[in-house]
Amino acid sequence: MNIFAIFEARVREALESLVRSGTLPAGLDLSRVVVEPPRDPAHGDLATNAALVLAKEAKANPKALGEALAAELRTDSRITEASVAGPGFINLRLDPAIFHEVVRAVLADPAAYGRARMPGGKVNIEYVSANPTGPMHVGHGRGAVFGDALANLLAAAGRDVTREYYINDAGAQVDVLARSAHLRYREALGEPVGPVPEGLYPGDYLKPVGEALARAHGRALIDQPEAAWLPQVRATAIAMMMDLIREDLAALGIHHDVFFSEATLHGTGPGSVAALLADLRARDLVYEGRLPPPKGQVPEDWEDREQTLFRTKDFGDDTDRPLLKSDGSYTYFASDIAYHRDKFLRGATDLIDVLGADHGGYVKRMQAAVKAVTAGEATLDVKLCQLVRLLRAGEPVKMSKRAGEFITLREVIDEVGRDAIRFMMLFRKNDATLDFDLAKVVEQSKDNPVFYVQYAHARCHSVFRQAREAMPDEDLSAESLARDADLALLADSGEVEMMRLIAQVPRVLEAAAGAHEPHRLAFHLYEVASALHSFWNKGKDLPQLRFVNPTDRKSTRARLALVEALKGTLASGLAILGVTAPAEMR
Repeated sequence: MNIFAIFEARVREALESLVRSGTLPAGLDLSRVVVEPPRDPAHGDLATNAALVLAKEAKANPKALGEALAAELRTDSRITEASVAGPGFINLRLDPAIFHEVVRAVLADPAAYGRARMPGGKVNIEYVSANPTGPMHVGHGRGAVFGDALANLLAAAGRDVTREYYINDAGAQVDVLARSAHLRYREALGEPVGPVPEGLYPGDYLKPVGEALARAHGRALIDQPEAAWLPQVRATAIAMMMDLIREDLAALGIHHDVFFSEATLHGTGPGSVAALLADLRARDLVYEGRLPPPKGQVPEDWEDREQTLFRTKDFGDDTDRPLLKSDGSYTYFASDIAYHRDKFLRGATDLIDVLGADHGGYVKRMQAAVKAVTAGEATLDVKLCQLVRLLRAGEPVKMSKRAGEFITLREVIDEVGRDAIRFMMLFRKNDATLDFDLAKVVEQSKDNPVFYVQYAHARCHSVFRQAREAMPDEDLSAESLARDADLALLADSGEVEMMRLIAQVPRVLEAAAGAHEPHRLAFHLYEVASALHSFWNKGKDLPQLRFVNPTDRKSTRARLALVEALKGTLASGLAILGVTAPAEMR
């Protein structure tokens, strides 16, 4: 039950009535008309901008149009008050029975409440995609959590979602990985290798790879030239690094549907780079030409030469882009285009890439490329995740015993737990730098959002344990409470606020899914938790407002229905974020 959708439809009906009466002209664009919570809850339950956004097109005074629309809305028995504020906003107060229906809707199916069927084709979300050259660090974790929560959110909104990981198993970095693993292989065989040479990966995480190579090959790889042992060592190292990455992701509750190999793009299949170039040539989207030098300081490796260029400028990019290097090999951009084209060939029309903050310059060119290669049938949204500053009690944490250069994601998971990482990574917008304090996220206080929200859910369970102990003869099941609890008794301002926040969940889910911003849900769950805790504290001073009062069973049953709805709301929202909803916290 989405009261915002219900009353937005009612506003549109009222506008159509004003058209029929001649107050408004026909054919107005209603796409900008919304119904939303008022900025100040004291002003009402809902607000609409209809008069404000339609006045200019209708050649009407917005306040006068607002008065006419408000008069039309007052004829609805579900609306107890409609008033015009400011330049034309209309604030609405609803019959309390509307919020009682919301509570009963949650009690009927808490997991389904707020979920919608958003229109759109298949969604492909690519996230994490850390190079398989070592364990993941905390920065990777932010993109992993964001992408996974976004996938959950879109699935909750009824979208068909594929979760994808792009394995960078081609290029120079995996050759460096192979050489680093070969050094550890020689070490495992007892050879003195000395300090790890500059340019190779120094972390101890490659020692198990060297030991595995020694067990599998003995000394066979020692005397072979690099050209012979490199492919074998590379394959083993990549496979073991990906196993390590999968284990780290699983510890964070993250699983992908597809692990896509970059190396496959260099084959001959329909999704290959070769097939891409053939398609672009056939559509006259490639030409041979020269590019002007880059603005500002010219890089040392820049060449003024004729190149194979993609007409990305025709599709919104700043300049055309080269697809082939001077040695005839494909540019990284060519591989990236082929990869996104392959996603489209597999049926996805909504593409989402979750990338690190250093990929800002990549966005415009890739959106232009996707528009070009799919003939406008697919869209690309790139979500950039800013840096994570890892702290302990306010002091920077820098070094890892295992990785040698950075704190690994697994070390943080082992220290503070999956729930703290997931919630805190989502309690700030993805494009804002995040300070992650290892000491703060395990505090049991209001200042620790994950504890505060989980404790609200546990507190709901505590209320029911108390109620069953005080009233063992009562049927306190959700079905019984939904059937006969007198919700009209929920008249205190704190109770009304909790019902309002529950009623906002469908809108929050819809807006968060539409904007690709899961932090909106995390913020809302914190508001729900805060309202619950505030009312609990209110009951300490006013016994008549306590959730459980055996001498007033009607009020107790009404409040228990509300608590059950709050519990379901919190559990469902936390599940979308990938965070557990504990029944008890010690």
